[in-house]
Parts: sequence; structure tokens; C-alpha cells
Amino acid sequence: MTVALGAAVNGLSWYVFIVEAVSLFSFPPHSNVLFSILHACNGSGCHAGCSATFARAAIAPASAVAELGVVVLASLYPMPHSYEELRTAAFDVLARRVRVAYDPSQYRHLTIGVATALLERDAPIKQQHHSVSPRDASLESEDANTFLEVFWDLFRQGIITLGLDDSNPEFPWFHLTALGERVVAGEDAYFVHDVSGYEKRIVKEIPKIDPVTLLYLKEALQTFRSGCVLSATVMLGVATEHTFLLLMEAIDRSTTHQTTFASVSKERTILQKVNKFRHILEQQTKALPSEVKEDLDTNFSGILSIIRNFRNQSGHPSGKIIDREQAYILLQLFPPYCKKMHQLMDFYA
Repeated sequence: MTVALGAAVNGLSWYVFIVEAVSLFSFPPHSNVLFSILHACNGSGCHAGCSATFARAAIAPASAVAELGVVVLASLYPMPHSYEELRTAAFDVLARRVRVAYDPSQYRHLTIGVATALLERDAPIKQQHHSVSPRDASLESEDANTFLEVFWDLFRQGIITLGLDDSNPEFPWFHLTALGERVVAGEDAYFVHDVSGYEKRIVKEIPKIDPVTLLYLKEALQTFRSGCVLSATVMLGVATEHTFLLLMEAIDRSTTHQTTFASVSKERTILQKVNKFRHILEQQTKALPSEVKEDLDTNFSGILSIIRNFRNQSGHPSGKIIDREQAYILLQLFPPYCKKMHQLMDFYA
């Protein structure tokens, strides 16, 4: 039976293998069967997480059967990773947040590092890949094709440049640019090309940021990164206006402040509401805490006005072209605006 199971592992009858393995667990002793399977899996490049699963199954088979099937099948038929997942893994490798076998200074070594990072993230039990198999981790074919796009996007966006030194001046060698060094070091707090990093930082700065606001903000980032500047500006405008409307909703729910700002809700357009709110707020300034008053004009009305103007130019057939640099600045301006709006929400809630 052990031989038959080993043959099944190295063949195509995976469903049969799982069913027969489950039935064998009911007959002691089962340890030799399990570790024979483990040996066969290693020979076929099975998932690193199988080792721990099989070990647990040898001790408590009943509780490990389901996990065993999931781990083995996931190892054999892995789901492709998204562009964003691969990009995030690349940043983790370049920032040295993941321990890898090779210095990521040439393309092949970077792909091994990315595969290692994904393997550690996806494994049920985090452990070193080389403890199971001496071979380098590698990307599946579809992931490899997607990662090729990620790599050249990093080059196009100025994160990396080709060549390592005078002796290795061309691809596949590469190195981080000065901008790339700042990005992986976290010095560029809101680096718009790294959607996941941008999201993590703004959620850290503004823990109460609304999921709908975040949805449109991420859409703005993704479209900007794809070169769709007009679409990015429109999406950012939606996130900006939505944040203002959330402030008005918070005030409308307040028994203390609702009457003061009641006239704002009666205005028809967003622009009219903003102007009315700003006029009333100016009369309330002295009552605001110092941290809310600080840079209030700039981070509220100033940024809101700028983003709305560009949003209107982009969202209507005006024929006006928004430069990529202008959109980049707008994306940098959103976090301080959003933070100030949430300070106002907390005060008026």
C-alpha cells in the first residue's frame, strides 16, 4: 500500500491518493505510510508546509486529514498570485524584510527571493523552505509572467535601474535608485506606486478612515500607477468629497452641534455645502482644540478646493490634460486633508 501511495503521489491520481490516504489513517500503524508520502511529495517539489502537516498527522491523524488534503492539493495546483501580491513581496525582499538565499541584485535572484517570500506567507507553518528541499524556491509560470511586468514597472517608475556596477552594467543586474532606497526605508511615507504600503500608512495615520473612502482612494492609486491620470484624479475627487460628506453626517447626528450647521445640509451642491460649512467653521475656530486649528485652512479648504478643481477638469469633457506630476501631488495631499477631516469628526461627534 505504501508503494502504491508513493506512486500515486508522483502521478496524476491525486484525488484517489487523498481518499486512500484517509482510509489508511484508520488502520494503525500509520506513521510509515505518512512519511513515505512525505518523501514522495518532496521528490515532486511539494509545498514546504506539508512537512509539519504530515508530522502532526502521524500523531493525530483524525484531526489532520482535512488539512492534509488541502495542503497537498494546494501544493500541486497553486493559485496564481495577483500583481499586487507579487509587487508587495518584491518590496519585502528589496527592503530586506525577508531572509533570502541570494542578494537581490540580479533578476533571477530577485525572483527566487519573491518566491521565498510568498512561500513563507502562504505556508500554514512558517519555516525555511530549504529545510524541506535544497532546491531554490521558484515562481509558477503564471506568476513568473506577472512578475516580469512588476519588475519592468519598478524600472519605469524609477524604483530600480539597470546595472550593478562598472563590471555588471546591464540587465539582469540592477540596483535600487535613490528614490528606491527612500521607498524601501519608509522615508517616502505616501509613495503612491506602492498601493499596499500607501494603504498601510494611511490606515496607521487615520485608523477610522471609512472603507468606502479607502476603496476609491486605492482605485485612484491603481489607476495612477497604470498611467490613467484622468481616472485617478476623478477617483481621488470622489474619495475627497465622500470624506467631507461623512463629516457632515457626523455633525447631523450630534445633538450639540447639529443646529449650528443645520443650514449646510440645505444647500444643494457639494460646492455650496463646502462654502457654507467653511463660513460657519470660521466663526467656530476659537472653540477648536489646538491640534484641530493647526493648518486648518490649508489641510481642509485649501486641499479640498485644489482636488475638486482638478477632479472637475478631469471628470467633464473640458479637454484639459492633467499632468502625471500634478496627479502625484494630489495623491500626496489627500492624507493630511483626510486626517484633518477626521479630527473635525472627532471634535463634532
